[in-house]
Amino acid sequence: MSYYFLFLNILLLVREMGKENFKSFVKKNPNLLKYVQNGSMTWQKFYEMYDMYGEESDVWKDYLSAGMNSVQSFGILDMIKKIDYDSIQNGVSSMQRVLGLLQEMSGKKDEDSDTLKYKPRPIYKHFED
Repeated sequence: MSYYFLFLNILLLVREMGKENFKSFVKKNPNLLKYVQNGSMTWQKFYEMYDMYGEESDVWKDYLSAGMNSVQSFGILDMIKKIDYDSIQNGVSSMQRVLGLLQEMSGKKDEDSDTLKYKPRPIYKHFED
């Protein structure tokens, strides 16, 4: 009887270690999350594959290699989709207004900068001619 309980305890311990190993495997491969989010796989199915085949099996090739590019491209696309172009335009226009006000306050304008340009003196003229 005691051997039976010892066997059950060892089995539960091994099972618990398998869960922790699976958690660390998922942390190393976050692209598995995309398959769960889009509904093509579940965590249960992934765990069963991990439990039966392990980390180094060829069954992970489809999920790890193909998912790597899609995760990166989805990340870039998500960033582009989240950009609020109206707020960017408002920020640029407000910066233009601030620069215009600073330019007016300093008294310098684009037309004034043309008159302040250096004009070389003709070679044949002397200082007092």
